[in-house]
Amino acid sequence: MASNATIYKAALQISDMDRHYYQGHAITLARHPSETDERMMVRLLAFALHADEALSFGRGLSTEDEPALWQKDLTGAINLWIEVGQPDEKSLRQACGRATQVVVYSYGGRGADLWWEKNRITLERLHNLTVVNLPLEGSRALAQLAQPGMQLSCTIQERQVWIGKEASTAHLELMPLKVSSARFRP
Repeated sequence: MASNATIYKAALQISDMDRHYYQGHAITLARHPSETDERMMVRLLAFALHADEALSFGRGLSTEDEPALWQKDLTGAINLWIEVGQPDEKSLRQACGRATQVVVYSYGGRGADLWWEKNRITLERLHNLTVVNLPLEGSRALAQLAQPGMQLSCTIQERQVWIGKEASTAHLELMPLKVSSARFRP
């Protein structure tokens, strides 16, 4: 974990109707000093969307050769590489060479739109890359849920995600910008 990281713990109950995945997870998130609540919660959302026993968080923002999350098989081969935000095109090309499937969850409203416009032509050539945009209102609502100790439930169905606690819920509609042709789903 990064030095001076703030530790967040989440009890996350996932009901993924699309994958028929219903499981609870105790998650520890290390929030790097330069990381926002929004980015940390998008990482947690990405975990919920791809939840698996083999899925784990990378070492953080200060580690360039690791993603936000990844899933490796028993041989150490990388099946799934997940980035959040607006990664540069070069690092995504490298990730696509290392992993069976790469997924980017972009967020940030107009900034994410500009990132996609700038990189779209190059990224469309990467057959094992999926890019999903999160609406600004949804990612900001996620950030409002951040607390050092969280009890969250997450329901996923047909590109709709509801994640929340008690009376406070964030709703996100996943907007795929590019879908992988590699056909890998964890």
